[in-house]
Amino acid sequence: MPSYAFWNNKGGVGKSFLCFIAGCEYAHKFPGSDVYVLDLCPQANVSETLLGGFPKGAKAMSDLLTKKPRASIAGYLDARLSSPFKPLDDIEPYICRPSNYNSAIPKNVSLVCGDNLLEIQAEAIRQTSQLAVPFDSWKQVLLWVRDLTNALAKKSGDRPSVFIIDCNPSFAIFTQLAVVAADHVVVPFTADDSSRRAVENIVTLLYGFTEAADVAPYTKISFARKAKEEGVPVPTLHTFVSNRVTKYEGEPSKAFAAMIKAMKSTIDKIHTKHREVFSFPTTKPSSNFLFVPDYHSASIIAASTGTPLHKLTAGPKEFGGERVQINPSPLKDYREKLTKVVDRLM
Repeated sequence: MPSYAFWNNKGGVGKSFLCFIAGCEYAHKFPGSDVYVLDLCPQANVSETLLGGFPKGAKAMSDLLTKKPRASIAGYLDARLSSPFKPLDDIEPYICRPSNYNSAIPKNVSLVCGDNLLEIQAEAIRQTSQLAVPFDSWKQVLLWVRDLTNALAKKSGDRPSVFIIDCNPSFAIFTQLAVVAADHVVVPFTADDSSRRAVENIVTLLYGFTEAADVAPYTKISFARKAKEEGVPVPTLHTFVSNRVTKYEGEPSKAFAAMIKAMKSTIDKIHTKHREVFSFPTTKPSSNFLFVPDYHSASIIAASTGTPLHKLTAGPKEFGGERVQINPSPLKDYREKLTKVVDRLM
């Protein structure tokens, strides 16, 4: 039951759309498996897309969030706040089948829907983790979402299962719950220096490694240190995806290429010193970078209509009262590049 958190300590890198693609295409390729998408981002973008895009998916989300209990990750966490140190006997109320709302989604995809209530719950979750008794309250609370993935894997029985977890950019308590539930982290990034700095933050936040003298004192009271002391599992760095690459004559533009070079240098330097935090410790990370071109039309149509990549076709489309053209050649290239992201999860 491998589990993958899609996370960068920066917004706008396309992680939710990559979660949508990864979940649907994996399920399509392996119909005998169960794919669980867990949406730990309060914006709930991957949930809305899976449920049919806008406005169809938004309405479906409204229906799920008004159920009693809420059929969402917040509904599950609300139940855990009432039972913080004992896993739930019944997780069924918090799961849905996106295919019941959006027929384009493979039937073997299940969703734990995102919920804006996560932001409101965050302080209650944090305070519960700080209780003096039991002595391992922090560890038990941090394992709440891992308890959920274990229960879902048990529900699948003999069927193989895989978990795709969408994360909020910030390292809020619910992001910590998400990464603790994951075996690996897939890191999407865009070609800008803020993405490079965000990757440095990931390494400091998850593992406590830093070369910045003014940051080092904070690692003494960090998540990374506490996780190590209390035996809380932390995921390894799996795949780096350069997303929305701008091309010129079939190759990344010079500006993008320069930023990607800087990103490779940063990550390879981290790998040289700390190979143990990488999923493939003997392989230079930069040699395994994946590149996804910026095909704006295809991604907008797919996300806004909840159409998986394997069902997206070339030709004219109607979007927001406008005619949008999806051309065959760029779509083919886009599909091939995104398929490589999915293949990396196998």
